[in-house]
Amino acid sequence: MRYETRGPRAVLTIDDPERRNPMSLETMAALVDGVARAAADDDVRVLVITGAGYKAFSAGGDLSGRFVDAPLADHDERGELAELFRALRRCGKPVIARVNGHAIAGGFGLAAACDIVIAVETATFGTPELQIGLWPMMIGAILQRLVPQRTALDLMLTGRRISAVEAQQIGIVSQVVAVDRLDAAVDETVARLLAVSPAALALGKHAFYAVEDMPLDAALDHLHTGLTAVAMTDDAAEGVAAFVEKRDPEWRGR
Repeated sequence: MRYETRGPRAVLTIDDPERRNPMSLETMAALVDGVARAAADDDVRVLVITGAGYKAFSAGGDLSGRFVDAPLADHDERGELAELFRALRRCGKPVIARVNGHAIAGGFGLAAACDIVIAVETATFGTPELQIGLWPMMIGAILQRLVPQRTALDLMLTGRRISAVEAQQIGIVSQVVAVDRLDAAVDETVARLLAVSPAALALGKHAFYAVEDMPLDAALDHLHTGLTAVAMTDDAAEGVAAFVEKRDPEWRGR
């Protein structure tokens, strides 16, 4: 796992391209730590997660790395995947999945759990766990919140791979680009995210995920309070003043 910062951008890279960037128990723990590190760094405003090389974003769980050797003993460590999904949702900064190749099983779940997914047109996605006697348990919690129930169940039951275009059509991928356009597309998205208020973005992201399972009335009440919270920030005052004065805002992130 590599953690790098490039100005206000942090990049987490699963760095094992020869084995298609598998997600071992150690890798999942490192991803959780990396997300927490980016979230705690005031100089970081956007997090990008990717895989090394050009073949795979991640081929999923590392089946050679004691994945099923001690199922009960490794129960807590295996829960790092759930902690990773929680960390991505709770991170107050936008997270972009830079899907440079195939995203399979846990790799599919990782990409889907990010806020924005930019994938190369040659990437494929799938949950083939059932074919080796497993089931995409925690990944299912993410998929069911993104796609229709029957679509999610079809993917998990059949294990079929879908193209980046189909993944975009069903609501998992945000943008599909040519391989030679991937970095430019990520850079453009990062630039758009850096141009907005960090305070409003953080509060908005938290609110977005907080209400996804709420009844309508409860969601509206929560978001009503959320709007007032955003309106009380220094960034809101600056944003409105800049709009009225026809100038670029100077965000303070508070």
